[in-house]
Amino acid sequence: MASTAPSPKKKPSTILRITLFWAVVVFGALIVYALTGNHENLKQVPISDVITQANKGEVTKIVVEGNQLTITPKGSDKATQTSVKDSSSSLQEQGLNADAPVTVEYKTPSATGDILWNLAIIIVPVVLIAVFFLFMMRQAQGQNNQAMGFGKSKAILYGDDKKKVVFSDIAGNDAAKQDLEEVVDFLKHPKKYEALGAKIPKGVLLVGSPGTGKTMLARAVAGEANVPFFSISGSEFVEMFVGVGASRVRDLFAKAKKNAPAIIFIDEIDAVGRRRGSGMGGGHDEREQTLNQILVEMDGFDNGSNVIVLAATNRADVLDPALLRPGRFDRRTNITLPERKDREAILKVHFKNKPAEENVNIDALAAKTAGSSGADLANIANEAAIIAARRSSKKISNADITEAFEKVAIGPERKAKVMNEDEKRMTAYHEAGHALVGHVAPDSDPVHKVTIIPRGGTGGVTWFLPPEDRNYTSVIEFKDILARALGGRIAEKIIYGDDRVTTGAGSDLRKATEIARDMVIEQGMGTKLRDQVFHEDNGGMVFDKITHERPYSDDTAREIDTEVAELIKEASQRAEAILKANRKSLDALAEELVKKETIEETEVAEILKDAKLPKEAALY
Repeated sequence: MASTAPSPKKKPSTILRITLFWAVVVFGALIVYALTGNHENLKQVPISDVITQANKGEVTKIVVEGNQLTITPKGSDKATQTSVKDSSSSLQEQGLNADAPVTVEYKTPSATGDILWNLAIIIVPVVLIAVFFLFMMRQAQGQNNQAMGFGKSKAILYGDDKKKVVFSDIAGNDAAKQDLEEVVDFLKHPKKYEALGAKIPKGVLLVGSPGTGKTMLARAVAGEANVPFFSISGSEFVEMFVGVGASRVRDLFAKAKKNAPAIIFIDEIDAVGRRRGSGMGGGHDEREQTLNQILVEMDGFDNGSNVIVLAATNRADVLDPALLRPGRFDRRTNITLPERKDREAILKVHFKNKPAEENVNIDALAAKTAGSSGADLANIANEAAIIAARRSSKKISNADITEAFEKVAIGPERKAKVMNEDEKRMTAYHEAGHALVGHVAPDSDPVHKVTIIPRGGTGGVTWFLPPEDRNYTSVIEFKDILARALGGRIAEKIIYGDDRVTTGAGSDLRKATEIARDMVIEQGMGTKLRDQVFHEDNGGMVFDKITHERPYSDDTAREIDTEVAELIKEASQRAEAILKANRKSLDALAEELVKKETIEETEVAEILKDAKLPKEAALY
């Protein structure tokens, strides 16, 4: 049960401002009361009327207080009128008869109003000046505090008042959860490990692609551990002033040690943890000082504190080796893209609070979303709910899920874009070329859908989905991928001639070239350069110019270019052989696309059931 936090105490400055405000209000009210007295309900009448009424017997009492008269008419038990007489003469001198039936009472005028008025003239300006100087001092003090607090850590402390996330709320990533559960268990039961001489890792590095759930797992650790949990982003350490980042690191670890046992979570640690020695001064020096301070705090001369550091990054390859050594980040937890069973579990979590029809097939969606991260799956579930709401449905259907999946995977349909008949037919042959080559190639993924409706940035889409999750890709699978990628351009060439090919194949050609180059440089799948890898550095900035480190000679570069060109040429020849040998199937699929615009997997298989792989296109 969450504890009730005590109400925060008010700061002295706040109490002073409240006290000063009410003092001014009360003082002003006293002045108003003194100036107005009890006359706010009395009717003001001329002195001549008062004298006339008194002589006629219509007034029973007149109270004279200096020049102020208070009149009580006949038949009334209290004063209802007020008037002012001439200060140089009495009532008799102003016309009141000596035998008039009226009681005249004289009172000494009260000096309270004059005193308060004089005090107000003196005090109010003094108070206003004091308030002005107090305001200016508070402004100066605030700026001074801001300057003094510039080196303070901006870490957020998560406690019992936050909504907790626990490991049971997170589907998939069982191996990663097991690693982190050990950290939590050590914090809860340290003696069990200490009895065997075991030491918990000082640092756990969460490594994974964007959207795989690194930050979510860190939140689960915060919810499970029940110890102070400090969260900060790596970019919050670095400022334009040298030394600020290191100061914030010291302050953060000082707070954590004071609250030990505690956990520090640094998100996107690559912002400050990059390999040292790559900078050329300026902000890079500041980043390196910040990194040095982190290294010292995690495992320096004083290392007896019970503080565990969690960090997350998707760029572990750029981190400094000193940060990754045992004693600092002892454990590296890889958070991979979810497998099929994990994707199904994640989808069930995201659809848990979304009303869906009974026949909604989550397993089929999990099968189609190979390579999707947890964030992608959450986006699909959210898009499905939006689509269902847009059509005023109370439940999510399979059609909504399919549309959401396709929208997230390849982009929304651009139905507003209208193609003329020639462009439509050319697009149909282009997509039919992709589909036919992919259908016939023995090691290609099966065709899932073909459409000539523009989606995202494309004029049409031929979609291939693997029947199951794959961890590796062979040479012949890569070559089938290259052939089907070039199928669209080759289909245009066969139907319209070599001089009528269009720019529609631009993205296909870029993708094919990237795959061929990756095969040769990164995977060692070339012919003459087989089993050799020529990894290229990502490069950097030197004097505002992008540089790349190329770990091979110019002769090797020419050989790589030749290998890439040979792979593209072979893929083109295979695609052309397949399309020419199955011209009838190509025409049939293109005509059906012109007619229906979108064809599903089963229809594609039926149209292409007679398509065969010619001998000249076979790899083995």
